[in-house]
This record gives sequence, C-alpha cells and structure tokens, in this order.
Amino acid sequence: MIRRLVAEALGTALLVATVVGSGIMAAQLTEDVALALLGNTLPTGAILVVLITVLGPLSGAHFNPMVSLVFALRRELSWSDASFYALAQIGGGVAGAIAAHLMFGLDLVTPSTHVRTGAAQWFSEGVASFGLVLVILGGLRSKPDAIPWLVGLYITAAYWFTASTSFANPAVTLARALTDTFSGIRPIDAPGFILAQVVGGVLAMALAGWLWRTDPKETA
Repeated sequence: MIRRLVAEALGTALLVATVVGSGIMAAQLTEDVALALLGNTLPTGAILVVLITVLGPLSGAHFNPMVSLVFALRRELSWSDASFYALAQIGGGVAGAIAAHLMFGLDLVTPSTHVRTGAAQWFSEGVASFGLVLVILGGLRSKPDAIPWLVGLYITAAYWFTASTSFANPAVTLARALTDTFSGIRPIDAPGFILAQVVGGVLAMALAGWLWRTDPKETA
C-alpha cells in the first residue's frame, strides 16, 4: 500500500509540475494566448502517457480523486484505499505546484487570481470529466494496454474543445489554485469545478455500466 500511495503522490506531483511549469514557460516565450495554450497542452498529454505507462502497474495510475471515487463506487477499490489515494493525490498535486514555482524562481505559493467561474465553465468541467471517465472505463473493457494513449490523447483534445481547458481532476484543481500563473484558478472558483467534475464522472460511470454491462445471453 505504501508503494501504491507513493506512486499516486509522485504521479500527481509530476503531472501538476508539468501543467504548471509548461504554462509558465509558454507564457514567458510568447504573448500569443493560443500558442501558449498549445505549449501547455502538448506536454500535459505527453506526460500522462508516460506516467500511466510507468506507474499504472503499481497503483492503477489514477492521479485523480474523482477517478478513485468512481472505482470505489464500482467496488473495484475499497473506500479506505480511495481515501488514502485522494490524500496522496492532493498532497502530490501541492508538491508539484511548489516544484514548478521553484524551477522558475517564483514564490512557493501564490494564490491564483485567474477567474474561472460561471455556468459555461462548470458545464465544461462536467463534460471533460464525463469524457475522461468514459474513456478510462471503455478502454479498460476494450483495450487496457491502450489506456495511457487514450487518456493522454483525450486530455490533449479536451484542452481545446472545453471552455475550461479540461481540468477534470480535483487534486489538479486544488493545486492550480496555488499558482497565479497561466494555468491557475482562483481558490474561490475551485469548489464549483470540483463539484462539476464529480457529477460528470459519476454520470459517465453510470452510462459505462449500461454500455459495457455483461449480458449472460451474449456471453453464452
């Protein structure tokens, strides 16, 4: 269990360090917001492929309390393990944001002033999280070995087709509230995002359970 928790914390830390660090680098290199977003998107999708491939065999590579919640609801992860996973993920996310700040010579923590709120943003987060969980559960059913690429490519796409740029992760959302840089979100806006993420993830779990349910007659 200790190794699993370290894997979850480490993976989330590296994910957040990539999200925040690439956002800082992109903003320093260009004033073109679209180009900066692209510079933030590609490293995030790439690191997800790497982290899920490397750490997946240890912990399942959730790096996301919402994903751990879904597996607990599906009874594929105990509630106690899911709770420990969430704590490790949140702690790792905070460490990742701090590491990104240290790499760019910034204060350890700078609460964000980046406004991200409103019905469109919340709906976007619900859609992003719905799609992420559907991709994970569908991938596990149809092609488990492809999960790293499926998740990495989905998040890369969701950065661009959602108004919120697809946080889709409560731990990452909380960590991004600690950085007043390109990828930040105001702390006061984080709860709305997290609620939307949970709702989207649970709805996707329900749909996936119907889409890919095992039918005894079909099995026979």
